[in-house]
Parts: sequence; structure tokens; C-alpha cells
Amino acid sequence: MDAAWQTWDGQPISPEPPYGAAVVVYRAGAVGLEFLILHRSHGGADHEGDWAWTPPSGARRPGEPVERCATRELAEETGLRLPLRPAPVAPEDWAVFLAQAPVGVEVRLDAEHDRFAWVSGADAVARCQPERVSAPLGEIVRALEPGG
Repeated sequence: MDAAWQTWDGQPISPEPPYGAAVVVYRAGAVGLEFLILHRSHGGADHEGDWAWTPPSGARRPGEPVERCATRELAEETGLRLPLRPAPVAPEDWAVFLAQAPVGVEVRLDAEHDRFAWVSGADAVARCQPERVSAPLGEIVRALEPGG
């Protein structure tokens, strides 16, 4: 298999879009909505930093329905099993879903991530880079937050 169609751990990736899915997980916080972001485990100094934050997400397997991909990635990366709904905005080649989590839900990280944070929408957008990730996330945050 062509390495371009494999994940970092050798799993096959769908050769047709959407190539994967992200799940924007949010909950009611004390001062407004909070968004779950995950920090990728690093492999040394070149891979450490605040750029490594992302919503739960991952590659779609060949033939895998996109909602199943989102459900699988959310469960694998966080241990969460939440109802999903399509986000109002997403790039053509990457699906985005929304999931509301109850307050106090337990997040259990996989080995791919070393920490998580519940942060404000503005903080989530600032930390999740590149712009390809932060731009749709910003639109979703604005749509979800009161007055958005």
C-alpha cells in the first residue's frame, strides 16, 4: 500500500474524501461553553509544543461510513461514546461532527495523546493549528456560543 494512504501506524486511509473525521466535543462550563482538545504525544523536542492540540479526530478507513469513523475515533482517543450530529461547517475533504458531553464526563486518553483540556472556544481555536483546523473550529464555536 502507498504510504500516502496510511496512518502513522500503518492503517489504511480511504483514498476518497472525506479522508477522516473530527468531533468537536463541548459541554456547559461555569462561565460558558467548554471545548475538549487533545494534545498529541510527542516524539522528542521537535514534536512538542502548543501547536499539537486538536479536537478528537482521525483517518477514515477504506469503505468506512464517515459517521462510524467519527464514532470510532472519539471512542479510541477519549473513551467517550456520545451522540453525534453533523457540524454546520466542514472542509470538503474532512467531516466534522458535534457532540455535547455531560459535565463530569470521564475522558480516557489513548497512547496517541498525552493530555487533554476543557477550554473556552477562543482558547480552542487559538491552540488548534494549522488554520485548516482552526478556521472551521472557529465557525463552529461562533455558531454554538450564545449570540453566535
